[in-house]
Amino acid sequence: MTFSLLGRCARTGMMGAAATTSAVAIGTRVPFARAGVGAVLTQHRTDPRLGPVVLDLLAAGFSASEALQGAVAATPHRDWRQLAVIDAQGRTASFSGARVKPEHGEAHGASCVAVANIVRSASVPAAMIAAFERDPSLPLADRLLAGLAAGDEAGGEFRPLISAALLVVHRESFPYVDLRVDRDAAPIAALAALWGAYRSEADQYVLRATDPERAGPPASQA
Repeated sequence: MTFSLLGRCARTGMMGAAATTSAVAIGTRVPFARAGVGAVLTQHRTDPRLGPVVLDLLAAGFSASEALQGAVAATPHRDWRQLAVIDAQGRTASFSGARVKPEHGEAHGASCVAVANIVRSASVPAAMIAAFERDPSLPLADRLLAGLAAGDEAGGEFRPLISAALLVVHRESFPYVDLRVDRDAAPIAALAALWGAYRSEADQYVLRATDPERAGPPASQA
């Protein structure tokens, strides 16, 4: 009942995730990312503890595949888990346990990976990858959102979606983008609209943290 995507921008080095589901609060449970390290998805009988575990392994120098294998080996309930990883070099890995319910699937592309479970078609991840790869010149957030929309168009879930999340990291310890939609009848569209509103402010919020003397006045004084 979740479909999600990880991606890396070769131009900027940004990494991030987009995810959606028919359950509430996907943004706090499924996507994890750390600047200069990588990004992780943990879903299907979700264990949010696995996100930081994989990121710590990546930070220690393990590749996406090695970090995923280490996390899978260490968790006693691996058969219930579906995981995906991307590292700072754009290498990807994914895992679907034996008890992950159908339809489920995994797909890998150039610096991207998508996973899905309890969806209408096992082709949902491949559709997400195709959309993400279509125009590498676009900002990473736009490409991730395009992948999410394509997954929905390829079949999506059996139940109505109600939450969606977009998480992007760049150079700082805090996210470049961390946007979430909950209890919405069209969460992917709402998330895209939220990103559209936030896009022009994102760099200013980074500048306000790192060099406040040079920061201009944003639309919001947060």
